[in-house]
Amino acid sequence: MEEPQNQETHKKNWHDKHYKTLLLVPIALLMFSLVYLGLFYSQHNDIFLKDISLTGGTSATVNGKLDIIPLEKELVAEFGEVNVRVISDLITGEQLATIIETTANSEDTKAFLEDYLGYELTEENSSFEFSESSFTKDLYRQLIIALLLAFLLMTIVVFILFRNFIPSLTVVSCVLIDMLMTVALVDILGIKISTGGIIAFLMLIGYSVDTDILLTNRILKRHEGTLNEKIIGAFKTGITMTLTSLFAIVAALLVVKSFSAVLTQIFLIISIGLFFDIINTWITNVSILKWYINKKERQR
Repeated sequence: MEEPQNQETHKKNWHDKHYKTLLLVPIALLMFSLVYLGLFYSQHNDIFLKDISLTGGTSATVNGKLDIIPLEKELVAEFGEVNVRVISDLITGEQLATIIETTANSEDTKAFLEDYLGYELTEENSSFEFSESSFTKDLYRQLIIALLLAFLLMTIVVFILFRNFIPSLTVVSCVLIDMLMTVALVDILGIKISTGGIIAFLMLIGYSVDTDILLTNRILKRHEGTLNEKIIGAFKTGITMTLTSLFAIVAALLVVKSFSAVLTQIFLIISIGLFFDIINTWITNVSILKWYINKKERQR
């Protein structure tokens, strides 16, 4: 019976000695993310790429099987920036349709595709949607305002809940860092953010803050048990919550990736954010809170 207890004590003692050193991991990731985002902004005048749902343009869906590699080359030569993706049957994997997104208007896009394919595109074998740039810019602005408002309201709730500056600031900072790291990785992967992507970041605020609140609440408001015991108890509950969500979202991502680009992007962004949330909750938040509690106890 003593051997497991000795192992548990060894783990606690190891964390007591190295929790400050562990902070170097999220600090390094944060510094890399900030530098990369700074360089990205200097090149693109924005912190992420936007697809036509946020910039304006035409989305054409052509039914049937198409060879997308030569089609994409011709589209790039004609229109410059384009995006081509395939919709496949979930069971058989058979190509059902091809989605072509360009910054041109519907008439030019349709004329090019008819000339390339050699047949007329009708309502039976295709569909076209055009978004005005003025409308999409207004939509983008409203989504960003909603994102900032959600973050602000979350910050207010956290400060009201804990009424303690350092722990509350740490919770809010961890959520912000989650989002910055996620944006940086999205940029590295070359993903163009759609309206669904902005919605995913809205959802990520909620996913990120719940485990940080759980941890901070356990440490500050529970009186029974030592600091390490509170952290371990919160970790067991919190990591179960996060991994359950992560596995469910990854499973959903594998299902929808063949037929829904919007859902694919939403699930992918949330998956990336949950991965970074594990790092920032159980290294960043834990280490800062432990540092804060130990300092308060030494001052008594």
